[in-house]
Amino acid sequence: MKQTALHEIHKALGAKMVPFAGYEMPVQYDGVNVEHLAVRNSIGVFDVSHMGEFLIEGPNALDLVQSVCSNDAARLAIGQAQYSCFPNSSGGIVDDLIVYRLEEAAYLMVVNASNIEKDWNWIKSKNLENVKMKNLSDDYSLLAIQGPVSVQAMQPLSNLDLSAIKFYHFKVGDFAGIDGVIISATGYTGSGGFEIYCKNKDVKHIWNSIFEAGNSFGIKPIGLAARDTLRLEMGYCLYGNDIDDNTSPIEAGLGWITKFSKTFTNSENLQKQSKDCVKQKLIGFELLERGIPRKGYEIIDTNELTIGEVTSGTMSPSLGKGIGMGYVKTKHTAVGTPIGIKIRKKIVAAVVVKTPFYKP
Repeated sequence: MKQTALHEIHKALGAKMVPFAGYEMPVQYDGVNVEHLAVRNSIGVFDVSHMGEFLIEGPNALDLVQSVCSNDAARLAIGQAQYSCFPNSSGGIVDDLIVYRLEEAAYLMVVNASNIEKDWNWIKSKNLENVKMKNLSDDYSLLAIQGPVSVQAMQPLSNLDLSAIKFYHFKVGDFAGIDGVIISATGYTGSGGFEIYCKNKDVKHIWNSIFEAGNSFGIKPIGLAARDTLRLEMGYCLYGNDIDDNTSPIEAGLGWITKFSKTFTNSENLQKQSKDCVKQKLIGFELLERGIPRKGYEIIDTNELTIGEVTSGTMSPSLGKGIGMGYVKTKHTAVGTPIGIKIRKKIVAAVVVKTPFYKP
């Protein structure tokens, strides 16, 4: 079991540690609801150093990025980031990721922790022009500082104007006295803030500086459980739940990151799928009665026939109701469609809604 550079700090803070993607990670500290609402109302910090980072650089770097990614990285200026996915050859998704354009011919790919080896081998198999690839995953730490007061609380730690970093943009500069830190604003919570990419040797100093600067704002460490409830309230997909090797980006509602202005893996079939009606689509739903939807629960129609399955579900701390996502047959995807969620032996009434569930 791997550990992040902050492992001992998490234990000292009383975190409940669990195995996750080959790492021992903090799932919660003070409780999911407390941590969730801290991010929604003020500021919280996640250690997400288990994520993977690949550097793709050189004359043909863009060609490789374009061939494996669904989104159009040619649109990126230096200092911009982009949400994308790796389509596989059979219509599914290898992984979802964020692409950063660091320099004219240098791109950073940030991938899911559970897929680091899988993603590396996938990109490598497509690297026909011997583009320089470097796996930085074991050398870098990643902190996500999230919440509406993040910029105000953290500004004293940097000479950069943090408020000037727009959504899906980044800057490289000083943070907590450390130079060369990547400060980005890609978020996964919907409550603002930014991410810090730094060397492992610097992360303890940066973590301590963050908590010192955020002390008067009530800053809290946040575990992976609250990260999941926060992202679900925003309707963001989680790999392994809402998207995987068998779900297409079109079915998952990710047509907006699937650009057919260029050729990429399986692009011809996905373009055809985008024009034809897919058999299933990912929906958001809210329960109309008490209950908590969970992954794997059946979704049924008004005739009590199974039409799909829940992929993500929780009791929303912000909304106080059960919410979830799942794939259903296309004819049941319209907003307002009445459905039912089979929770144990009971059918709980629900309705298809537009995401995000939480609107700041």
